[in-house]
Amino acid sequence: MKYISSPHNAIIRHAEQLQRKSKTRKKEGLFLIEGQREIGLAITGGFEINKVLICGDILYSSNDFTNDQVIADLGLKGDEELIAVSQDVYEKLAYRSGTEGCIAFAKAKKTNLSNLPLSDNPLILIAESPEKPGNVGALLRTADAAGIDAVIIVDPISDLFNPNVIRSSVGCIFTMPTVIATAAECVAFLQSKSIDLYAATLQTSERYDLVDFKKPAAIAVGTEATGLSQVLRDAATTNIIIPMSGAIDSMNVSVSAAILLFEARRQRGF
Repeated sequence: MKYISSPHNAIIRHAEQLQRKSKTRKKEGLFLIEGQREIGLAITGGFEINKVLICGDILYSSNDFTNDQVIADLGLKGDEELIAVSQDVYEKLAYRSGTEGCIAFAKAKKTNLSNLPLSDNPLILIAESPEKPGNVGALLRTADAAGIDAVIIVDPISDLFNPNVIRSSVGCIFTMPTVIATAAECVAFLQSKSIDLYAATLQTSERYDLVDFKKPAAIAVGTEATGLSQVLRDAATTNIIIPMSGAIDSMNVSVSAAILLFEARRQRGF
């Protein structure tokens, strides 16, 4: 197994570019996955891994390990390139502390609305232009917890494979069917599938707990600053609102999404 101890190695510099730059991730169709759980979820989700950096001092508390051991422990196919790295190099690359000493290079999967898997009675979350990668990750984690069919990210500001999206989603980005679309594409898709759109907005809205979510439904949430676009509001079957008793009129988008999605799941039976 190749061993890298220099942070100036070309492979390490490439990893740094993928870690830091959305432009590089999009151009190459590659991104990094950090941690055993996340790598395992990516494999479960059908993502292709072509290279893994291993820090034996962290993963195995020593540098005494074999290729077969790594393949078995990480659930790899066996055709990935495995590279051992020093702890200094690993810590230079690691996006967060406390990971298990493994970083994988993975290929991005392109999912679109035409092949989005849906149940007979789908429940979908639509998040329009979420402003922070951490919010995107939290929305995906919420969607996974609620057991919904899919998430549609409308006109995102951050790319889906931003390290903070992966971290804050705790790997749900790999297992929750997620699609990027424009608002117009999203509306056309919902109409073609006869899925009602419920828009979380302040204007002319009904209380969310008085609305029937038992039929095919998509719940749309927007940014805390500007809310949903006119395109989504115009296409909505019903505008919905969460009553609030405090001095402000908005909550974190992932909190709002959780309240709405779990009400829909409550009505459908958990």
